[in-house]
Amino acid sequence: MELIVLGSGTGWPRRERNAAGYLLRTGAGVFLLDLGPGTLRRLTEAGYDLNDPDYLFVSHWHPDHVADLVPYLFATRYRLGFTRERPVRLISARGFRAFYEALKGAFGSWIDPPEGLFEILERPRGKKSRLVLPDLVLETAPARHNPESLAVRIEAGGKILAYTGDTEYSPEVAELAREADLLVAECASPEENPVPGHSTPSQAARMAAEAGAKRLLLTHFYPPCDEADLLTPARKFFSGEILLARDLMRITI
Repeated sequence: MELIVLGSGTGWPRRERNAAGYLLRTGAGVFLLDLGPGTLRRLTEAGYDLNDPDYLFVSHWHPDHVADLVPYLFATRYRLGFTRERPVRLISARGFRAFYEALKGAFGSWIDPPEGLFEILERPRGKKSRLVLPDLVLETAPARHNPESLAVRIEAGGKILAYTGDTEYSPEVAELAREADLLVAECASPEENPVPGHSTPSQAARMAAEAGAKRLLLTHFYPPCDEADLLTPARKFFSGEILLARDLMRITI
């Protein structure tokens, strides 16, 4: 597995930190984990294009996690460039189809991909679920942020990545991330300024410790995080390696 950070920031626009987005390359396919604004451009900067992702995972439907879905779907209609012959599977919480229909109410057929190339796989809200796909296992669990918020666990090739999406401390997310080789955890606020629905460094580290994760990547930073000490409070709870995300960072798992 390899993870590429396409966006380590939030909904506040910044040159150095794109909104949320991550590319996960596995032997079983390529994932995009969230599609915040600017994700597609960062995707090309990382050396990929829109034909590469096999799976799209949308953790919840806030604009800083889903806004680039519209240009992605629009681009699939450019047949000189979008040449995929296998369907792309989009994974999100139950109710996503209605959300997509609402988008089509605004944009019409311009965001209808070519027939047979886009499949929506809705997952249950409020409880853990398991999806067995070719050469990988994907599990989701509720995150404590929005009603539709999901965290995800991806097992492929003997490796495990877990991604919290947006969440405050959540035992459900910690359990989902059990023995993960890498836990990608949002850390939107410094320790001294907690925000409901988001994690501080200690909250993210608690989940990593309870999960028995091997490494922890803190990400989804609002601007105050760049001036704060994030590592000291996190290290009080998690003794493994802690990384601070930056855009276009590559991590081998």
